[in-house]
Amino acid sequence: MADELKTPVENAEMSSNFIHTFIEKDIAEGGDYCGKKVHTRFPPEPNGYLHIGHAKAICVDFGTALKFGGVCNLRMDDTNPTKEDVEYVDAIKEDIHWLGFDWEDRFYYASDYFDKMYECAVELIKKGLAYVCELTPDQMREYRGDLSTPAKSPYRDRPIEESLRLFEQMKNGEIEDGKMTLRAKIDLASGNFNMRDPVIYRMNRLHHHRTGDKWCIYPMYDFAHPIEDAMEGITHSLCTLEFEAHRPLYDWVIDNCTLPAKPRQIEFARLGINHTVMSKRKLRALVEGGYVSGWDDPRMPTLCGLRRRGYTPRSIRIFCDRIGVSKVNSTVEYAFLEHCLREDLNMTARRVMVVLDPIKLVITNYPEGQSETFEVENNPNNEADGNRAITFSRECFIERGDFMEEPIKKYQRLYPGNEVRLKSAYIVKCTGCKKDDDGNITEVYAEYDPETRGGNTPDGRKVRGTIHWVDAQNYVPVTVNLYDNLFSVAEPEANGADFLDSLNPDSLSVQSGCIAEKSIAEYDAPAHFQLMRTGYFCLDKDSTKENIILNRSVSLKDGFKK
Repeated sequence: MADELKTPVENAEMSSNFIHTFIEKDIAEGGDYCGKKVHTRFPPEPNGYLHIGHAKAICVDFGTALKFGGVCNLRMDDTNPTKEDVEYVDAIKEDIHWLGFDWEDRFYYASDYFDKMYECAVELIKKGLAYVCELTPDQMREYRGDLSTPAKSPYRDRPIEESLRLFEQMKNGEIEDGKMTLRAKIDLASGNFNMRDPVIYRMNRLHHHRTGDKWCIYPMYDFAHPIEDAMEGITHSLCTLEFEAHRPLYDWVIDNCTLPAKPRQIEFARLGINHTVMSKRKLRALVEGGYVSGWDDPRMPTLCGLRRRGYTPRSIRIFCDRIGVSKVNSTVEYAFLEHCLREDLNMTARRVMVVLDPIKLVITNYPEGQSETFEVENNPNNEADGNRAITFSRECFIERGDFMEEPIKKYQRLYPGNEVRLKSAYIVKCTGCKKDDDGNITEVYAEYDPETRGGNTPDGRKVRGTIHWVDAQNYVPVTVNLYDNLFSVAEPEANGADFLDSLNPDSLSVQSGCIAEKSIAEYDAPAHFQLMRTGYFCLDKDSTKENIILNRSVSLKDGFKK
C-alpha cells in the first residue's frame, strides 16, 4: 500500500469552474487577495470513513490549490468529542493519499485552536457581542420565532461581567451540562435564522481524543470554522451548498474577532448519486446493523469500499472532474461512475480467462497426454503490457452457459453440430455431451481443427461465436464476488422512506468453484483484470495465493446513456 499511496495520479488539474472564476478575480491586480498564494483546506470530521461525496470535495479543495499553484491544508474537525476516533483520522489520511493528493506538513486539528477560540469568545463577551444563556433546547425552539416574529431570550441583556463570570465557570466545569450555553448577540429578528443569536459554545463533559479532559466546553462548528480558517491563513474556504446560509455568520465571526486573516467562503453543490446513501449516520447504521461486512464492504460508497471493489484513483478523479462544480444540487447516475471506471480499466486492466460456472469440454480428437502453449496479449490497448503464455490440452473448462443441447434462436455458441472458436486457440465443433442419471450435463464433447491454430482460418470459413476457456490441466480455483447496487431503487430515501427497506437482497452473489488460468496467481491485491466476456475484476484485499478471491468492479456492458 505504501508505494501505491505515493504514486501521483494523472490529470491532476481540474477543469475550470465558477469557483476558479471568483479566485482569478480575487488574485488579480486590485483583488482582495492580490499577491497572495491561494490557500484552501479540506476539513473532514473524523467520525466515520470518507465516501464518494467527500471525493468531490477533496478534488475541489486540493485540485483548486494545485490549479493556482497554491497549497491545501488537511484539518480534522474534532470539535465534537462524542463521535471522533483516531481510526477515522488514519483512514481519512489514507484515502486522500490514495486519491493522489498530499498536504505535506500542513496537517492540523480544530482542537489546535481551542485556546484561541476561547479567547475569541471572551473577546465577544467583552464587546457586548455574546452572552451566557440559560434557555433549555426546548425553550430555544419555543422562543425561536418565525419570519414575522423575532426570537427572544430573557438573558440577552445579561451584564457583561456576569456573562464573563458564568462562562469562566462553564469552562471550569462548575456548571452542569446542558444548563448554559454561550450565544452570539447578533439579530433576533434576522430573516436568516442562523443569525438569531446562535449558540457558539456548549457544555460537554466528555473525554476528547487529543485534549483529554482539559475542556468542559466545546465550540460549535459555525464559530470554530472561521477561526480555524483565519488562523491557518486560508484565502478561500470552499464549502458545500448547505453552508451558504451560514456564510453571514462566518463573516460575522471574522469581522468581530481579532484574527490574522480574512478568508472568503464560497459554496458549491454537494455530490448526490442514485442507488446509494451518503449520510455517515446511515452508513454507520449499515455497518453496525450487519447489513454490510464493514466500512470497506465493496457495496459501500466509502472510498475504502470503492477501492476494495476495484475503483481506481484516476477513475474517481475523472468522475469528479466531469460532473463539474455548480451551485445547483443534483443527482448523478451511479452508471456514470461505473462508466468512468470502465473507461480507465479498459486501458489498464490485464485480460485473463476465468470460468465462473465451469463444465468440462473434452476435445476427443486431440492427442491424449499432449499439451501446447499459446502466446496471448495481456492488453490489446497497451502493447507495453506484453504477452503471457497459456497452455492448452485435450480437456478444458468452459462456461456452462456456452453449451445448449437444444439451442434457442440466434444462439451462436456450442451445440451439437455448431462450431465456435476457443479464444486464441482452435476452432472446435461440438459433437455431443454426457449426462448423469438425473439428466444433468456433466461433459461437453467436441473435435478441433488443427489448421485453425491461433486464429487461422485457412479455408476462409466464418465462425460466429468465440468463447473463453481454461486448460483443465493447468488452472487455479478462485472465489468470485459478484456485486450489484446495494439498494434496489434509485432513490432509497424518497418521500421519507426508510432506506433499509430498499436494500437489494441480490447485491452480493458469491460464486465458489470458479476456474482461472494459472497466471492470475502471480499477482497481488489490488491487481485489476478484465475477465473476458464477463467484466472488470480485482483481487480482494483478503486474497492469498492459496485462496484467490476476485471482486467484480463493473460489468463490461456500459449502462450509462451518453
